[in-house]
This record gives sequence, C-alpha cells and structure tokens, in this order.
Amino acid sequence: MTVQGVRWTADQVLALAPDTASRRAGSRLGAAGPWSGAGSSGEGALWGLCKGSGSKPYRTVVDLADVSGPAYKCSCPSRKFPCKHALGLLLLWAGEEGAVPRAEVPEWAGQWIEGRRGRTERKKATVSPSGPSGPSSGPADPEAARRRAERRAERITAGASELEQRLADLLRGGLAAAEQSGYGLWEETAARMVDAQAQGLAARVRELGAVPGTGPGWPSRLLEECALLHLLDQGWLRRERLPEGLAATVRSRIGLPASADGPPVRDRWLVLAQYDTADARLTTRRIWLYGTQSRRTSLLLSYGAAGRAPEPALPVGLALDAELSAYPGAGQARAALGEQFAPPAPTAERPPGTTTTLATAGYGDALRDDPWLDSVPVTLDRVIPVPDGDSWQLADADEDAALPLTPAARSRPGLWRLVALSGGAPVKVFGECGHRGFTPLAAWPEGPGEAVPLC
Repeated sequence: MTVQGVRWTADQVLALAPDTASRRAGSRLGAAGPWSGAGSSGEGALWGLCKGSGSKPYRTVVDLADVSGPAYKCSCPSRKFPCKHALGLLLLWAGEEGAVPRAEVPEWAGQWIEGRRGRTERKKATVSPSGPSGPSSGPADPEAARRRAERRAERITAGASELEQRLADLLRGGLAAAEQSGYGLWEETAARMVDAQAQGLAARVRELGAVPGTGPGWPSRLLEECALLHLLDQGWLRRERLPEGLAATVRSRIGLPASADGPPVRDRWLVLAQYDTADARLTTRRIWLYGTQSRRTSLLLSYGAAGRAPEPALPVGLALDAELSAYPGAGQARAALGEQFAPPAPTAERPPGTTTTLATAGYGDALRDDPWLDSVPVTLDRVIPVPDGDSWQLADADEDAALPLTPAARSRPGLWRLVALSGGAPVKVFGECGHRGFTPLAAWPEGPGEAVPLC
C-alpha cells in the first residue's frame, strides 16, 4: 500500500470488484485517458476526477489506510461498492509508477477522508473488547433469552424426529421411489425444517432432494447423503451425551447461531483466498487466512444481500496484522476478525505446503471431529496440473501420487491460469481438499513471484 511504499497488483484490485461487469468496466478506466487531477497523499488516500457522460467529472476518493480494508466515495449514481470509477482509480495507481503522483489533498477529498477517519477513531474509542456497553453488556433479560433458546431447541427436536421418520419411510419404500416422487416432497420437508428453526437441516434436505436422477450412481450418492443426515439428526437428539466440542459442531451444523468465544490470537495473517457464492437471497464471502506465527488456517465468513458484495474485502497476496477469535466446535476453522493493528499490505510471504498423500490423510483425520465436513484447507507443495482423460489432477512432483480436481474446479477459468502458471513445472497451490477432490484457489510459481488468485 502507499503508506508502506508498496502498491497493490492489478489482480488484487480487481478482486475487490462486486461483480464481473464492474471488473470489466473498471479495467477500461484503469488508464490515464479519462482521469484528471489524480493524486495520492502518501498516507493511503487516492483521489481523481473521472470524465463521464455528463458535463461534470465524477469525484472519486479511495482511503487505503483503514485497517478494515479500502473505503470508497464517488459522486457517480452507482450503488455498487466499489464502483467502476474507484476500481479504475486503483488500477491507475497500481499500474505505472507516477501515474497517480503525490499531491496536496483537495478540499473535496480531504473533507470526506478526515470525516471518515474521525468517525472510525471515535467508534474505536467507544467500543470496548466486551462490546458497546462495556463488561456489563448482555441480554436485557437473560431468563427470557434462556426460555427462547429452550423453545427453539424443542422445535428443532420435533423437526429432527419428524425427519427421522421421513428418512425411515424413504428407506423402507426403496430409493427408486425417490426419483418418482419428485422434488416437491423434499421441498415440503425442507419447509418443515425451516418452521422448526433448523436451517442447517433444511439446507441438507434440499441437497438430498436434488440427488435423484442426476446420472449414474445417484442411488449410492443418495444413500450417503441420507446417512449423513441421519447422523446429524441423531447427534442433535443425543447431544447431551457428546463431548462438548462435537456437540458444538452439531449445533453449528443444525443452524444454531454461535459467538466467536475463543481467545483472540494476534498474528500476521496471509490472505490465501477470497471468493463469493450467491443465491437469490444472499451473497456469502469466504476468506482463508494463514497465521505465520500460530501456523493456523482460519476462515472468515461474511454475508451481503443479493447483488451486494459483503465486507471485508481482502484480496489474495495481502497480509493483515490482526486478532482472530475462533468459533466453537471441534474441527471448525471459522473465526471472527477482531482488532486490526495496521492496514492490509502486499506480501511475498507464502504458507508452508504438504504432499498430496498427507493432504488426503489430513482430511480423513478432520472427519473424526466433523463427519459433515466437505473439505479442509490445504497448501500443496510442488504439484503439477496434468490432464487425466476428460478431467484434471494435481500430480505430486516428488512422489507417485495425485489429487483429482473437483468438477467445479474443472469448469472455472482459474484452471487455465493454473496451467499457464505451471507450464509443466511444479507450483505451490492453496485450495480445499475433500471427498470430491481438490479445488485450487490460489497458486505461486516455483521461483520468485506473486500469488495468483484462481477463483
């Protein structure tokens, strides 16, 4: 970043874009042509005037000094954050040296920057580690909160018991009947789980209903999903007998909310991957971080309304000096971002890697703590992407072993970026390793070079 004397790369800038259209439009504005009066303060502030369709240029300001990530202000009517003009200004700054020269902050940009930084400082001064109200903060009526939790648990228990009966009816009638009954029966069952306030069960029921008729071997896949759903049901119904860590995992998988109650761990966290998934109602952002001192890999989850990019935005290749607190549950990687001590900055540091054999063994070990785990985060050392018939795999350069890529990974443009980066030579790859295979999310060349996002 500017405050450290290091600029971002174009890939890191484009990773901030809320969608593909903004990425393309911002790329077109990343040249000097439409800009006038562009400047930087040397303290994390960028500004510029971008020519638009009207008579007046758009005033665009970006604040890179905020520890929670970049902030943006633009006079254009766009409701996207960042808008294409903010992306274009960042690309201009990240490009040729001197394209955004040091200059005095103009009044229109300075007012917003000072006001925003002042509000941030006041907020930090009024929020204690225990919360906005200090150590005494908590539910206004703890007894009422306890009764609500008990009522919800009773509804979930009733829903889990009903689901057990539905699964028994399915197996008693034979799996072939699942294809004939159609998706409506499963959607009705999922709706019942929503009524029972068991969102996690509802999501798994919907996944179950999508399996029948999906190609060769679907009865086996359906039986596997039924078994996992039955295991989760039984885990909830017998939660008092489980070790606390596994019981917390069951509550999380069922859909009960939890707070990050682990002790804060301050570290220098490398940003390994950031990607969004979306449905009609919600956009979910996943950010994988690696602590260089704790050697812990943690997951940040954030959510935004459909069409809105969640926050924070932490592109691959940055490092963050911050505290993270873990969520409860055995084998859970999720953490909450706490106090941040410096703005995120580019780094050439890389996480340590492992072999494909040890990666699969690690996934197997993780299933003991969380049997419903689809994948685990893994960094592979010295692997080569090679075709395998109609699919691809990552072959270990130092032993006779390989990991197949997941179907989702084979359909992403990131696969070809990985192949081009490798060129037949070993590379370091970070991704998610599970029962469906390996999904690459970022990669580094064998020699010196920046992280390349693959998602």
